[in-house]
Amino acid sequence: METRAACDTVVPMTMKKIAVATLAVLAVGGGYAAADQHTTTRTEKVLTIDAAVRAAQATLDAAEKENQRVTVAVVDRGGDLVVLLAGDGAGPQTEESARRKAFTAVSFNAPTSELAGRVTGQGATLRDIPGTLFLGGGVPVAVDGTSIAGIGVGGAPSGDLDEKYARAGLATIR
Repeated sequence: METRAACDTVVPMTMKKIAVATLAVLAVGGGYAAADQHTTTRTEKVLTIDAAVRAAQATLDAAEKENQRVTVAVVDRGGDLVVLLAGDGAGPQTEESARRKAFTAVSFNAPTSELAGRVTGQGATLRDIPGTLFLGGGVPVAVDGTSIAGIGVGGAPSGDLDEKYARAGLATIR
């Protein structure tokens, strides 16, 4: 027995039954097509450029208020540089230091001052990961516990001061 499909072609009845059965299984069970759709894309929160600039400027302002010559870096979740502000008189090494601290903070979702204790001991440590710097001065920007960016500061006489200024910038975007 044969039946006519909507496009006027001849389709054997068994093929039609298989197609209907497949559609029923997909409709009732949620289907593989629906599952694939949900596993092939995702939505992520990101720090806007306006927020990154605002945080970087607040960080630099906090340092300059205490006469510190620093550089501030803000990186995104992937560690890519979003904003870099070098304060007047900041040393040439401060750019790399700030960027690496921001990268380390976003990568591990923790302030770099907390991470510094994890890089001791013999053999390979976190310190061996390229691009990281385990000195105080980097803080993560997190939303719902997920790190979305990092703020790093380099140039103050201590990591504690660098981190203090980074936290001043972080406070502007919370």
